[in-house]
Amino acid sequence: MYCTGKLESLRDIWGTQEVVLNADSVVVRNQAYPVVDDVIILLDPSLYPDHLRRRLASPRRDSVRSTNDFAEDIQFTFGEEWKKFPRILPEHECEFRQYFDLIDLSRLRNSRVCDLGCGIGRWSYFLHAKCREIVLIDFSEAIFVARENLRNVPNALFFMGDLKRLPFRDDFADLIFCLGVLHHLPTCALEEVQRLKRYAPELLIYLYYALDNRPMHFRLVLGIVTWLRKLLSKVSNATFRSVFTDLATLGFYVPLVWLGKALRPLRWSHYVPVAEAYHGKSLERIRQDVYDRFFTSIEQRFSRRQIEQLNQRFAQVIVSEQLPYWHFLCCR
Repeated sequence: MYCTGKLESLRDIWGTQEVVLNADSVVVRNQAYPVVDDVIILLDPSLYPDHLRRRLASPRRDSVRSTNDFAEDIQFTFGEEWKKFPRILPEHECEFRQYFDLIDLSRLRNSRVCDLGCGIGRWSYFLHAKCREIVLIDFSEAIFVARENLRNVPNALFFMGDLKRLPFRDDFADLIFCLGVLHHLPTCALEEVQRLKRYAPELLIYLYYALDNRPMHFRLVLGIVTWLRKLLSKVSNATFRSVFTDLATLGFYVPLVWLGKALRPLRWSHYVPVAEAYHGKSLERIRQDVYDRFFTSIEQRFSRRQIEQLNQRFAQVIVSEQLPYWHFLCCR
């Protein structure tokens, strides 16, 4: 069992010595959590994705699944997205450096870091060797993809859990990073940032920006995309999603990237929507973001000014000046 050598870590994460490892579960204070493919399942059975529910022969209880702070369609979409796009790509390493420009990675050597909403574990893949231990958490079936991608990483722990219902002790981590996750929740992302500070003294967060540093035509394009997204996110058919993703990638994103490249010598590329964000990116990387953008029912966006108002709740909030906008560090 993968968790056998991690008993002390689990006791520390939960904040109790009452942790027992069984062949197919972890028992904490008489609460049993199933273990599936080395992933500890924290979710209430009523919140299981359908595939996991069938595997564990767990009945579905709609009364719990319909809670207004848990979005089943978001869980489904991200599970399907990361099963469709499971590979860690070369450009992910460059993006990792962009996200972590506010972090002195050398000081993480003795730290436990938590990747909250980890998806396929692409950021943990580049971070695990720089920290003592890394905890990956996702509420969708993407967590099983992350386990495969980090199959040879000995200092990782994997949990399927809802970030709003974590059973862990306060300050179980030294740093939590949550990149591109909170703006897809059915509750206010900024309020969730404040709530997460109980679990770690530092939070590295990325939230979609409100295009507040872009020309007006960017916001006009976003309005059209948002209208289309709200329609398409209701379609769960895998074939339709795949075909639309390819069409939008080749018919919309790629031409804009090419236009931005052509205007780069004139320094006009920043006037072209998506051109800067996807310059130099592979088709597979663009397709993954297209799927994310058009099939996610919930999308919150925030201005830099709104984010900086978190200073009222944290000792320090540092917003990066660099892409992707806006990622920021909150220090408690």
